[in-house]
This record gives sequence, structure tokens and C-alpha cells, in this order.
Amino acid sequence: TVATLLQMKIPSLCYDFFESPVGTLFLIFYGRLLVKISFEKPSDIAFKKGSASGSFIKELALYFQGSNAGFSQQIRFLTGTDFERKIWTSLKDIPYGETRTYKWIAEEAGSPSATRAAGRALSKNPVPIVLPCHRIIESDGSVGGYSSGTNMKIRLLELEYYSKMNKKTA
Repeated sequence: TVATLLQMKIPSLCYDFFESPVGTLFLIFYGRLLVKISFEKPSDIAFKKGSASGSFIKELALYFQGSNAGFSQQIRFLTGTDFERKIWTSLKDIPYGETRTYKWIAEEAGSPSATRAAGRALSKNPVPIVLPCHRIIESDGSVGGYSSGTNMKIRLLELEYYSKMNKKTA
């Protein structure tokens, strides 16, 4: 019954935010699970201060300070085909400060001839930065596209590149 469903306390979507050097990140959660990171404020989801855990906020801060420690925040995909989810999950295998090609990510997902489909899947990545789709570039070394614009992609790549270079010279 409806009353039983209401008593189950099914989590709803809410968002928190993080001020980053590349702009405000809107962190959308389903309960404690991260479902989306957006560069635009959600208009149809309630703000809930503290919905992002302190450890995730710390990991984001460390990322933008040049740490390559990665993210432990649990993710839940609310959208995406099996292929798209394979593409998104494969992004975790790209080390901080490095890039891979669209061909590489298609091969990782088990579909080596599906480079265009891989590009479309990347454009739908619900959790950029945590699943670093900005690290995918064209085979000729050009930047390629990015759902939040190529300038944002270049800023993220430069942030990682220069942080990595500074660690080598330190």
C-alpha cells in the first residue's frame, strides 16, 4: 500500500554544492549515493546542506589542490545503457594527469569499433571529475569535445598536468 511505501523512507534526490576553481559544482545525491555532478544549479531538486559527506568534500578539495588520491564516494547510475555504464566505469582506470583516446575507451568497454558511440556515452557521463571523462582525447592529440565545453575540459587537463609536473620537480 501507499502507507507502507511512505514508511519505508525511500530516499529522494537532493543536492549540495562545492565551490571549485572551475566554478560551483552541484552534487546531486540519492540518499548517500552520488548520482550526478552538474555545473548548473538544479531547478527541480531540493538543496540539502550536508548531503555531501565531509570526506567527499575533502576529496574534491584535494583533487583541485593537485592530489591524485582519487574518490571513494559511492556512485549510483540512474540512467544509461549497459554500454554507457561500461564506458563510464572504465574512466576510473585512467590515472590522474594522463589521457587516453576515444578508441582506448571503446576497447575497454569491449567494443573497439564503437569510438563514436563511446564519445556519445562520454557526453552523457553523469558524474564528471569523479569519473574523469575529460581525460579522453582524440587519437591525434586534439582535445575533442566535452559536455561542459572544451574550455572546461582544457582547464581540468591543465590543472592535472601542472599539478603532476610540480610534484616531479618538487
